[in-house]
Amino acid sequence: MISARLGVRVLLAIGAIVLGYGTSIILAGSAGTRTTPDNPSALHISNGLIHIDLVSKPPAVSQDQLLLWIRTAGDAVSRYYGRFPVKEVTLHVQVNAEAHEIHGRTYDGQRIEIGFGADVTAADLTDDWTLAHEMFHLASPDLGEKHVWLSEGLSTYLEPISRAAIGALTPERIWHDMIEGMPQGLPEAGDKGLERTHTWGRTYWGGCLFCLLADVRIRERTDGHRSLQDALRAILDAGGDGSVEWPISRMLETGDRATGTVVLKELYEEMALKSKTIDLDALWKSLGIRADAEGVKFDDSALLAWVRKAITTARASR
Repeated sequence: MISARLGVRVLLAIGAIVLGYGTSIILAGSAGTRTTPDNPSALHISNGLIHIDLVSKPPAVSQDQLLLWIRTAGDAVSRYYGRFPVKEVTLHVQVNAEAHEIHGRTYDGQRIEIGFGADVTAADLTDDWTLAHEMFHLASPDLGEKHVWLSEGLSTYLEPISRAAIGALTPERIWHDMIEGMPQGLPEAGDKGLERTHTWGRTYWGGCLFCLLADVRIRERTDGHRSLQDALRAILDAGGDGSVEWPISRMLETGDRATGTVVLKELYEEMALKSKTIDLDALWKSLGIRADAEGVKFDDSALLAWVRKAITTARASR
């Protein structure tokens, strides 16, 4: 449910879950996973290596289900970027007695900490967005607290569309959640732009809206030949992963150069440096998305229906 997703994001923004130390399992990850004869617990994915410190897990979740959850998140991120974003990362996993859901935090592009509520089930893992969200933080540089809206906005936007690309979410679910959540990212009275208004809604959903608009504009201006995915892959290929600090200007310039546009720079000036209200109804209509009491319906005759469909089928090849 969207309310659960939003509630967990509030906790995400507040801070880290304190975890301890435990047994280490090593999983190597990529879009094509396999086990090895000498280590049946290993999952190999491209160039990525995930060290898992498994302290404890919910009683209703088996180790195999836990590993499948990790693999699915890794596959979603790897498909979007064409590879796992870092060569090594430590994933620290522990049940948190005070929690009822799944919480996470990423540190320096090298460590992800996950806390589980004791009552989390395998079904909760199947529906979970938290780990993919955190793994996307591995793929973009640290921009500093001033620009956290872009870091969190990227993870909020990329998590669902990447999971749709591997069949873990339906397009209807993605657009339903965006229609319901995006209004929280719009500016309110006294807003001074994403750069200067650090509320929860503007940080997560405002940043997500920036990313969606960037994706739509890039696809429009290049007749579908380029997308936000090209910009982000170029940033990662230039060394801009979560272990390094970049000025935001370098990130925007690198992304725009890869798409042959100035979309990121334009949107930054429009949305980050001043307050700008987006007509969401017009945006959904142009993409051919309509929500009613029966759910989300698509209009493939809409002007930008082709963009909507392309967004949820992000290419895997590099």
